[in-house]
Amino acid sequence: MSLTNCKFSSTPKQLMASTFSDQQLQSYLDESLTSDTMAAIEQKLRTDEGLRGRLVHLAGMREAGVHGLGEIWRRSRLSCPSREQLGSYLLGAIDPDLGAYIKFHVETVGCRLCQANLEDLQRQRTEQQQATQTRRRRYFQTSAGYLSQHRSN
Repeated sequence: MSLTNCKFSSTPKQLMASTFSDQQLQSYLDESLTSDTMAAIEQKLRTDEGLRGRLVHLAGMREAGVHGLGEIWRRSRLSCPSREQLGSYLLGAIDPDLGAYIKFHVETVGCRLCQANLEDLQRQRTEQQQATQTRRRRYFQTSAGYLSQHRSN
């Protein structure tokens, strides 16, 4: 079963009954799976000694520097857009094709790192908007007070 099939077509109960692939276990080590899939693997690890052994073996290979192309791709996050691209996506100032890819990457693939980056950028944007509104209100109040004093004279 591939990671894609696991994520999109399997329920947590189906995951419990399945055998996890090496790619899924490596993604588990990277904490890059959905929370349901992570929980299913953790539950299975509690009862399946063979799965625990495979996970230990994969972790050992990683520590020894044995990496395949897929592992290098996942660990380097080569498919993740940059933070700058994510910011442009939030602002709607991005090429439509790249915007469609980012939407797919975040919403369909469910990249937790990019979701966290987007949430952080959105939070910063909201805080900046609130600060800007407060600053404008103060400028207006100061200007209105100055003008009312100036007209009185």
